[in-house]
Amino acid sequence: MSDPQPTAPQRAVMPAHARRLLELETETRFTLKDGRIASEAPPDNAPGPLLYMAGGRIWVDETVAPQLLDQLNRLTRDETPGSETLPPPSLNRCLALLPRAGTPSGGLSYLLPQGTQTPGAARTIASGSAEAENLEARFERDGMPSGLLDLNFRQVADLWPPYCLVVEDGDVAALAFTARRGSRGAELGLVTLPAFRGRGLAGQAVAGWSVLPELRELTLFYSTAMTNLASQRVAAKLGLSFIGRTWEVARA
Repeated sequence: MSDPQPTAPQRAVMPAHARRLLELETETRFTLKDGRIASEAPPDNAPGPLLYMAGGRIWVDETVAPQLLDQLNRLTRDETPGSETLPPPSLNRCLALLPRAGTPSGGLSYLLPQGTQTPGAARTIASGSAEAENLEARFERDGMPSGLLDLNFRQVADLWPPYCLVVEDGDVAALAFTARRGSRGAELGLVTLPAFRGRGLAGQAVAGWSVLPELRELTLFYSTAMTNLASQRVAAKLGLSFIGRTWEVARA
């Protein structure tokens, strides 16, 4: 069986603007020190990848030697953002030079406009509201619901505000949360609980997240794995503009 193919983007950002947006998204996704990846950005703060490629540029872990970084930059100099090549030819050449390089994983990045709208009238709860505070108090008292526990939301702190919940009959059906946050941008995290999938609730959670006042001054990003076709369908239904493809290489 062949691997699932990414959904073809319906709209795309112009290449020159895409490059700037991909650089801003990289700045949002990672904590960078002198242009190198020190870790994932808050609130995650986990170890970052060995190499990250976006918009014709690469970023590497802070332990990569400067001489090796120079070689990698020469190999990727002619790559263009949004290339249809999967993966770009230079990526394999970079992997050959990197010690302990794992298997690369591809991603798709989209621009999420402030105030994104989608059809539907699901009940939403925004972090910081009285409803959210009551719900968090219930979770603290009774424990996290099993559906959220199964998705690794072990405690209230794992909800990563600001967030927007879609709730049905008192149960959390979908959650859009702030997976990464920098000084100029924020990256969406999105989950739909299995019992509620296929009903358009993810899009309503995304729309609710995009209007949260805490994010008003930030550029918002929606990104997903190339293999996550369900997430790509959400982006298509919302009419999000495609920025470009990204590649991430973890340590073996």
